[in-house]
Amino acid sequence: MATETITSPLPGKIVSIKVSPGQAVAEGDLLLTIEAMKMENEIVAPVAGTVGTVAVAPEEAIQIGDTLVTIEEG
Repeated sequence: MATETITSPLPGKIVSIKVSPGQAVAEGDLLLTIEAMKMENEIVAPVAGTVGTVAVAPEEAIQIGDTLVTIEEG
């Protein structure tokens, strides 16, 4: 089983987290929202699977490349 690591495409602040470890997600499901430059950016699941870890918390400041969520494919 492969693990997909979703990283931040931009610096910002975590506004909301919509998934938790162990939750099943489909490709395109909303994982979390990042606020950057007063705009909200939705991060969606690139693959279907089960959420492994959620590496961030609401209000946390993040940088480009920071790990956000892992998804166990399958």
